Amino acid sequence: MNALSRLFPRRWAALALTLLIGAGLAVALPGCTTNPVTGRSQLMLVSENQAIDASRTAYVEMLAPAREEGRVDADPEMTARVQRITERVVAQAVKYRPETADWEWEIRVIEAPDTVNAFAMAGGKMAIYSGIIEQLELTDDELAQIIGHEIAHALSAHTAEKMSVALASNLAVAGYAMTGDRSPVALTGAALGAALAVQLPHSRRMEAEADRIGIELAARAGYDPDAAASLWRKMAEQANGRHPVFLSTHPAPESRQRDLTRMADEFRPLYEQARGSSVPTHPVN
Repeated sequence: MNALSRLFPRRWAALALTLLIGAGLAVALPGCTTNPVTGRSQLMLVSENQAIDASRTAYVEMLAPAREEGRVDADPEMTARVQRITERVVAQAVKYRPETADWEWEIRVIEAPDTVNAFAMAGGKMAIYSGIIEQLELTDDELAQIIGHEIAHALSAHTAEKMSVALASNLAVAGYAMTGDRSPVALTGAALGAALAVQLPHSRRMEAEADRIGIELAARAGYDPDAAASLWRKMAEQANGRHPVFLSTHPAPESRQRDLTRMADEFRPLYEQARGSSVPTHPVN
């Protein structure tokens, strides 16, 4: 049981979350907006800009324990590899949404050999754990699929959407442990809402959007789209009866590998085109 669930019994957790987020946000009137990337109508009680501001604070707090222990970007070779791939994929994301060129894109590698996970927050704040790279023995193409998938969540405003859904439905999220074992009690208001949103599972619709956009971004950046299916095959084999953290927040229906294989066929021409040209990059902190 984490610190938040000890302080607030589960039956009060939803009300606590609503009050905490409400204290830090000027919540808009209930309504929907059309996502500029997916075209889907999204519930947005929390605007994307509000989610970006909240995520900026939450991201620093969430990484603080690992930083104090020297576990952030501890392996220069692994960090450089992740950075290189991310810069290529982010460049394609900016083509999707040119205004995101002004985002403070950032990715950090957290040394945690037993943690198979990665996440993205609003505004392009991302982290990937060394365990997912090492345990799955990821190729660059497979690593690009994870990074592309997480970037797609950010592009699609999924953090703001999950924060909005939490407000609208009063989800009892207090049972979710903070990434990196960081006590969420240290965060308040909107930042707490953004941090807890990372722990909530993505809906199947969000996952389908991130799969499709992520594969396309990676293909345009010159990474083999077939790696998406091989990545999830490795994920399933690695789970072997267990439930990695990544699968807690990124549900994997049985049809996923089939869908990924179909999308790989669709986006293979983009990959072939990118392989024969100079692939641009975009600076990432």
